[in-house]
Amino acid sequence: MKLTQGAFSYLPDLTDEQIAKQIQYAINKSWAVSIEYTDDPHPRNAYWEMWGLPLFDIKDPAAILFEINMARKAKSNYYIKVCGFDNARGIESCVLSFIVQRPMNEPGFRLTRQEAHGRNLVYTLEPYATTRPEGQRF
Repeated sequence: MKLTQGAFSYLPDLTDEQIAKQIQYAINKSWAVSIEYTDDPHPRNAYWEMWGLPLFDIKDPAAILFEINMARKAKSNYYIKVCGFDNARGIESCVLSFIVQRPMNEPGFRLTRQEAHGRNLVYTLEPYATTRPEGQRF
């Protein structure tokens, strides 16, 4: 099962050349770029760990690709994504995000059904990965 979050998630994984073109697009729009990683890709987990600091005022996609490759090397079994932030309205808003690395094995999610007040049914997604301790999830 392939996780489908962010832009391009239904396409085959992007090559480094395609990633560089997307980064160049973000740079041309004057967006700040950040690199984030997680081992809990739950759809509501919007706050992934940040790899280093946001890359403000970087004009060369190769510098950002270098940081992506450093993150790939250090976090080989994690999801890694690139985010572009637009501060045009005075707030930092994520306007672009896409996954640049996936773990070798993507375990998927379990749908849990619970009965709630008034005979209502509540459904919850639980990632299989979080049944194991952090660092041993993949």
